[in-house]
Amino acid sequence: MSYRNLAQMQRLQAHRLGERVAVRYKKDGLYHDVSWRAYRAQAEACAAALVDVGIRPGDRVGLLAENRLEWLVADMGILTAAAVNVPLHAPLSARQIQFQLADAGVRWLIVSTPAQLDKVRSIRSELPDLQGVVVFDNAPSLHDARSWAGFLHRGRMVQQRHRTDLGRREDQRTLDDLATIMYTSGTTGNPKGVMLTHGNLLSNALAMDEASPRRADDILFNWLPLSHIYARTVDHYLSQVIGVVLCLAETPDTVVQNLAEVEPTHLSSVPRLYEKLLSLVAPLDPAEKRRRLHALFGRRIDWLGSGGAPLPLPVAQAFEEMGLLILQGYGLTESSPVISFNRKHHYKLASVGQAIPGVEIKIADDGEVLTRGPHVMKGYWNNPPATAEAIKDGWLHTGDLGQLDAEGFLTITGRKKELLVLSNGKKVVPTQLEGLLVADACIDQAVVCGEGRNFLSALIVPNWTNLRKALYDAGVNRLPDGEEALARHPSVQGFLAQRCNKALADLSSWEQVKKLVIVPQAFSVAAEELTVSLKLRRNVIVSHYEEALETLYRE
Repeated sequence: MSYRNLAQMQRLQAHRLGERVAVRYKKDGLYHDVSWRAYRAQAEACAAALVDVGIRPGDRVGLLAENRLEWLVADMGILTAAAVNVPLHAPLSARQIQFQLADAGVRWLIVSTPAQLDKVRSIRSELPDLQGVVVFDNAPSLHDARSWAGFLHRGRMVQQRHRTDLGRREDQRTLDDLATIMYTSGTTGNPKGVMLTHGNLLSNALAMDEASPRRADDILFNWLPLSHIYARTVDHYLSQVIGVVLCLAETPDTVVQNLAEVEPTHLSSVPRLYEKLLSLVAPLDPAEKRRRLHALFGRRIDWLGSGGAPLPLPVAQAFEEMGLLILQGYGLTESSPVISFNRKHHYKLASVGQAIPGVEIKIADDGEVLTRGPHVMKGYWNNPPATAEAIKDGWLHTGDLGQLDAEGFLTITGRKKELLVLSNGKKVVPTQLEGLLVADACIDQAVVCGEGRNFLSALIVPNWTNLRKALYDAGVNRLPDGEEALARHPSVQGFLAQRCNKALADLSSWEQVKKLVIVPQAFSVAAEELTVSLKLRRNVIVSHYEEALETLYRE
């Protein structure tokens, strides 16, 4: 590897690329470009300020913010100061924030907004290690925090004084040194702090570039949270390794609008976005559907990336039929994250691709996917027992079940811990069924249930727009207003039961969903039913609808 650490990588790229555009973002209705030189200068000012307030190599600095230019700058500033970035997901509650900051022993914290600052203020007394807070946006009162603009100004004023120290820190930082502690999504229990090194992250970004090379004039579009490892590696660090433009979406709610404005060459996403876009064009005739879908991504799009959750095969096939290729990959936080990825000229839609360069994959006797290579984490922060359980003889045990074909293409068949076992002993992979269900244009989300029961049931969140149209086309036009009332209506329940039966028609008898609970509102991050990467938190969702499910099974 030609770089010693991530900070050196950015410095050398900034020197090479100078005034070329590194980051593009939209603010106040206008797009703004930031050059590589300016990007690096801000990161160095942040690093100097951190050194000036007493941050030592290896100290933990927290970053609690939504995606924005300042997130990128702060991350590189923390790494340039030889500190360890502890990114927190912006939607977290104050109590969740307190756990992660305290567990990591964070000394300084950078937050985005007054609202995020208020969360921190409510738990500040429980964080004895926390010495200071910096806020990106102006806050009504900063008696206990510092402004980002003032912090960077301080860094510029003291930069010359700390130049030798910063140079020494960069020289002494190795690939094996810790770069970040990233807390897992926590689909069950408290999250664990995943320790990733400079070598973990650099090797993964470089391997992704080797596996799927981009051109110098490419534009990567980012909308997934940078606090999650997927976007952080394949958008943030990959764009720097390649030296291409990274364009930030304004918000997750403006992705469609921003895509049309930016017209990127590549987009990394979770399947949820592709499912929603497919539902958006579902009522149109084939020719118009194709035209509209291409218009959504713009004329320059090369291929689309998918990860973070299983991509339903019918969704991938529908996109390919309309001339848009979705390349699916696979990984987890503990693997930096990419383990395997399909290639533009060598792919299998039903798979998650082949191992990326430098990465090994094998299947254990019980079907679990194991991986080994420079991408495997250093371990879990302050948790040697969990580390020993996850990494054995150098192999990371992913917890996923999978199969490798003769060409090395990996297919994920389920989670070891998510297998449903019916009362008759039959085993069911719920994610497989859920992927088939949400491929139906009238179904937005689905959770299959039935552990220990004698048949399967499902929690179904309809796509209400498509469902109303489908019912109208079927001659059902006298329906109540409001989604609560619609969810209870016999015509809606019967119609969705038919759609579910059709979606699962090719599966075995014990894999059929016998009864449904229609859920009026979508599962959400705010209700803690989804992780920030939009994975289902199955246990939470089932607990929320436990009474309805119990009633269903009693009946």
